[in-house]
Amino acid sequence: MNTVKNLAAIFLLVLLVSCGGGTDSQPANAKGFAAIEQSIKDKFGADAYYTNVNILHDASLGNMINVTVTEDPASLEMGEHVFSKHSSWEQNATVTIEIPEGTQAKDYMFQLDENISLETLGALVEQSVAKLTTEKNIDNPTLAMAFIKFPKNGDISKTEYTVRLEPKNGGTSFTFRYDLQGNFIEMDY
Repeated sequence: MNTVKNLAAIFLLVLLVSCGGGTDSQPANAKGFAAIEQSIKDKFGADAYYTNVNILHDASLGNMINVTVTEDPASLEMGEHVFSKHSSWEQNATVTIEIPEGTQAKDYMFQLDENISLETLGALVEQSVAKLTTEKNIDNPTLAMAFIKFPKNGDISKTEYTVRLEPKNGGTSFTFRYDLQGNFIEMDY
């Protein structure tokens, strides 16, 4: 009987330790970001609403993900959560939002679905790397940050994907902006 309890405890421990699902080590591409999106949905639910999804990458720390999320927009309260390989998911703040009278909170939030997705953001990271390599002759640029910029007025058509890349050995950062459909807007450095 003790052996069964020990095996169950070991299984539970392994399950808890592996909850991150390798989110911190996913590659900066469409497939890797799709896995990160699934991890976020597993944690907060497929129907959660966001005002911020930000993926930062550090060579020694891996991916760090910051989200501002709620399951109930009408509550006007959102949690700010951070994921890193050292802390898994940790809530570091509660945010109370204010909205104009006569509007709904969800009008100022987005969901991760077919309209806005991290898989698309990951594909745009790949596109940005190729563009930077070709146009600026920078070999092996690395992801510094990628995020979804949702407009404060709630106009989903003005949503942008933003990707910031850096040369592998440091130096000037290059920021790429894309519209909701993935069309290139500009590169800035």
